[in-house]
Amino acid sequence: MSSSEWQKSSYSASNNECVEVRVGVGAVELRESDDPSAMVHASPATFADLLDAIKAGDLDQPA
Repeated sequence: MSSSEWQKSSYSASNNECVEVRVGVGAVELRESDDPSAMVHASPATFADLLDAIKAGDLDQPA
């Protein structure tokens, strides 16, 4: 399904505790780097909405 390589944030440490993302055919795929078999597929619009919510702090949890 994929058409690109997995990418992770440059802020991620090299200890494989991050979320990786790649563009697939008609979908964006996300996976946990320490468990690559667990993947989530989202439409590009849904992924863009997720990024917008993260950037806006809408998903922040109080400490």
